[in-house]
Amino acid sequence: MLAAAGALEPGDRRSPSRVSAAREAMLREYARVQNPQEAREDAGSGDGLNEPELHREEIELPDGGHLVLTDIEDITPERAEKMAARVARILNSKERDRQS
Repeated sequence: MLAAAGALEPGDRRSPSRVSAAREAMLREYARVQNPQEAREDAGSGDGLNEPELHREEIELPDGGHLVLTDIEDITPERAEKMAARVARILNSKERDRQS
């Protein structure tokens, strides 16, 4: 690969130190891929981090639509109604979405 790359610009001489550094980097990467680290069976557990609780609320929209709200914070009825009204307003809007 190094010789092919050097042939692309025949007027330029390749720096021996850069060729050596590229070769060593390729060999290190090859060795890393060929010898991956073993995954621990307990990886990710007992690390003191708790999985956040997910809250889910399903709402029927006017005109037969269906909205599913999911959040790590509590979904209050007021918040759900506000989001349903916002989605219904967007769906009933005659304006085109400016981001699409």
